[in-house]
Amino acid sequence: MIRVGICGYGNLGRGAEFAVSAAPDMKLVGIFTRRDPSIISANHTVYHIDELNHMVDHIDVLILCGGSATDLMTQSPKFASKFNIVDSFDNHNRIPEHFANVNQAAMQGKKTAIISSGWDPGIFSLQRVFSEAFLPQGETYTFWGKGVSQGHSDAVRRIPGVIDAVQYTIPIETAIAQVRNGELPHLSTREKHLRVCYVVAEDPNQESRIREEIETMPDYFQPYDTEVHFLSQEEFNRDHKTAPHGGFVIRSGSTTSHRHIYEFSLQLDSNPEFTASVLVAYARAAKRLNDVGTFGASTVLEIPPYLLSTKSIDELRKVDL
Repeated sequence: MIRVGICGYGNLGRGAEFAVSAAPDMKLVGIFTRRDPSIISANHTVYHIDELNHMVDHIDVLILCGGSATDLMTQSPKFASKFNIVDSFDNHNRIPEHFANVNQAAMQGKKTAIISSGWDPGIFSLQRVFSEAFLPQGETYTFWGKGVSQGHSDAVRRIPGVIDAVQYTIPIETAIAQVRNGELPHLSTREKHLRVCYVVAEDPNQESRIREEIETMPDYFQPYDTEVHFLSQEEFNRDHKTAPHGGFVIRSGSTTSHRHIYEFSLQLDSNPEFTASVLVAYARAAKRLNDVGTFGASTVLEIPPYLLSTKSIDELRKVDL
């Protein structure tokens, strides 16, 4: 049995708890949080995050369920020197920097780390590589939504004065239609997506400042047209407590005089639960890689698919080939 720890117990952490519990080859050792463990309601033992210092010999893989905006840039390198880890770091522009920091720590500790292993970056990253390799002549387009972005929502919630927030990513339908028609349009970031935020502010007098901080946030919102709506906690709880998401990777390419559309899509009722399931699959791969002496950091692009499965490679060859 692979002994798993979960660090962070928000929506993603709760999804990871369910996914680990459902895995036939895993055992959940505990959940680790910065909050007071006594106030956390969970189906497994909850520890303060400081207790991880005493759990090195009891955890095979630590799944990091914090946010990319403020948590993972520090947590992943910190824990990668002591544990095999998996994270879902999703700030695309800073992945090379994050990779370098985690890789250095994991190499020093002879541990294995798999970063950015959600669905984008993650599964969608794989589809972009596949489609471009299969159709080298063409263009690749990625659309997200309509749905809740966990990373962007977390980034808004970290702004001082914000009590609660959610961010919806909405693809521009005319842009999708152009791509599916094989028109090969040149689309800017702003032309592909709209970002819409719903925010509960602690003080209405701070709404203008909060709006400006959201709209000018580098990487997350600055490159996009962004709408910010303020509402009460009651309205928020009524209308914005689910977390659907999804999206498309579309490659429009050609071979000789023939045109081809390669499309991969996801439709998710629960973004955090699906992302957590991806993390758990890559936690299995991290343990297996470490067992054979593969140390340092990797992304999903470097992981053989069979390492994600509960089936052996012989079973997979028989069933899926």
